[in-house]
Amino acid sequence: MDTAFTRLAGVRHPIVQTGMGWVAGPRLVSAAANAGALGILASATMTPGRLREAIREVASRTDAPFGVNLRADATDAGDRVRIMIEEGVRVASFALAPSPGLIAELKEAGIVVIPSVGARRHAEKVAGWGADAVIVQGGEGGGHTGEVATTVLLPQVVDAVDIPVVAAGGFFDGRGLVAALAYGAAGVAMGTRFLLTSDSTVPDAVKARYLAARVTDVTVTRAIDGLPHRMLRTDLVASLEHAGRMRALARALRRAAGFRKLSGLTWRALARDGLALRHGRNLTWSQVLLAANTPMLLRSAMVDGRTDLGVMASGQVAGLIDDLPSCAELVDRIMKQAEETLEGLPTAG
Repeated sequence: MDTAFTRLAGVRHPIVQTGMGWVAGPRLVSAAANAGALGILASATMTPGRLREAIREVASRTDAPFGVNLRADATDAGDRVRIMIEEGVRVASFALAPSPGLIAELKEAGIVVIPSVGARRHAEKVAGWGADAVIVQGGEGGGHTGEVATTVLLPQVVDAVDIPVVAAGGFFDGRGLVAALAYGAAGVAMGTRFLLTSDSTVPDAVKARYLAARVTDVTVTRAIDGLPHRMLRTDLVASLEHAGRMRALARALRRAAGFRKLSGLTWRALARDGLALRHGRNLTWSQVLLAANTPMLLRSAMVDGRTDLGVMASGQVAGLIDDLPSCAELVDRIMKQAEETLEGLPTAG
């Protein structure tokens, strides 16, 4: 299936495996790339040294193009961009809007720039700065999310920009791909669906919790970092929602200290990142501290398998998924179903 996105990224299929922290590591990314999708490596939870190692590991497992996801507001974003340039990464993905300077540096090096956005105005802004494409995520998507459903947000963005648009939030099969294309998108991006594959390194016990979830078990909470965050509803999420502010902040401070050690950041760098986050999203200092807590809560579940101590970011589609195919099986299934869906559509006349 040839689209503006497949031509831009150099992939066989208009499917993106999103850069999920602690989940999108070398094994999953290379498996998605080998299946013909665009695999995206999540770098926010890696030190710069580990990022270089991970890029090289992916490159050793696949000859297909792949990308790296960056935090645009990170203190060391420039260093990470230089690592990507030196290692020959094909695509740069951003969770927040990158600066015009970063976009220009990446494009000069021949790297395709694809920010993720959650609003029409953000898409227009990054398109004006030179982004090559955008991933637009509706409210059904996992992790930090907005209030506007994909079916409302997607056509707004498609009509507003002249670059390829990839749809995210609520996609898991071939029917969804066809629907996104009908709206004018050039592909779909999926996180939860790729998390629930046999190539994902998420512990089996955690995958079982996702597979057992119903659509109504996926909720949006502000208890984690003060921002809307879509995840599975668990006893831990409920306890955080009812915890007093001082107790929540004390827990957050302990986990922020742990993340500092894992990420290699100094307290000064962590504070600078927090300041950028506070100004960029109009957060209080209490919310900034809670935000620093989030990576460790995710790690407890996605790496350590502790569903009692961690949180599980999730799209609403978790309630519709009931198996763990390989990335190759998943992508092949999606493309076959898309073809069958297109063939089954009524024709004019």
